[in-house]
Amino acid sequence: MKIDKLKRIISKFSNTKVLVIGDLILDEFVWGEVSRISPEAPVPVVWVKSESFMPGGAANVANNIASLGAKAYIAGITGSDERAGILKEGLTEKGINIDGIITDDSRPTTLKTRVVANHQQVVRIDREKIEGISAGVLDNIISYIKDIIDEMDAIIIEDYGKGVISARLLKEILTVAKKKKKIITVDPKEEHFSYYRGVTAITPNHHEAAQAIGMKAKDSQSVLKIGKTLLKKLDCEGVLVTLGENGMQLFQKSGAVTHIPTVAQEVFDVSGAGDTVISAFTLALALGVDMKDAAYISNIAAGIVVGKVGIAVITQKELLARIIGKGRK
Repeated sequence: MKIDKLKRIISKFSNTKVLVIGDLILDEFVWGEVSRISPEAPVPVVWVKSESFMPGGAANVANNIASLGAKAYIAGITGSDERAGILKEGLTEKGINIDGIITDDSRPTTLKTRVVANHQQVVRIDREKIEGISAGVLDNIISYIKDIIDEMDAIIIEDYGKGVISARLLKEILTVAKKKKKIITVDPKEEHFSYYRGVTAITPNHHEAAQAIGMKAKDSQSVLKIGKTLLKKLDCEGVLVTLGENGMQLFQKSGAVTHIPTVAQEVFDVSGAGDTVISAFTLALALGVDMKDAAYISNIAAGIVVGKVGIAVITQKELLARIIGKGRK
């Protein structure tokens, strides 16, 4: 794709509205140092220096959408605890519309606490409830989606298997989205692939894609078989399989298969890279960009975010700068 065309597409992200539906997570980071081993057990004693919070799960996808300059809306659930307030406040500060966040008093807000000492993660502590949400809460989410869908250019389903995404929710969303000709993309959970039949596109990593059809992604030929099988099984327009350091492989309903090599200059951390991929990919599709070019844009975006430490996002300015830089080589 020509550099000028890429620049025009990315600059139009600001005109786009995307609704992210899925499992909301609050990521907590406890930063410290280790100087000794505990006398109580053979574990390090972490001297805490600071703490920070970041939106995770579907909330991080909405954060990516907003950071890329588009208008982000989010639908999901939190508890009625202090964590919910921290998460909502953080999202609001980033300009994300949180009207679709439903409070469920029977559940805690999902919290993942990572203790990091001397630049290394010591332990992760998960506080969550992963059972399916109640019918009443689900009704409220569906009602919100139906009320707002006319305003949206695309919908992203972010499935972390924490209870929000269900067969009924997908059936309801797909029915109304197809009727209104809305793009719907999915960052999938392995156990839920049967829910996604008929979406516009899904963006699994190669492990998720392989597990979905009971195969191993051991070489390029097996990845080809996995992608083609998954595309047929889900009857969608495209399957974008991320391959880590080997880039991406796009499978389209037309029969086209495209390998996109990675453009990452340095890889520090792949955490959250999938969130960046689906965000950039969906924004491009929402602007009418063909799937191959949308995948190319998302690959550039992923190449930037893996060069950052921790769960990070990229800005529209960073994406434009990388594209301009590529054009000068």
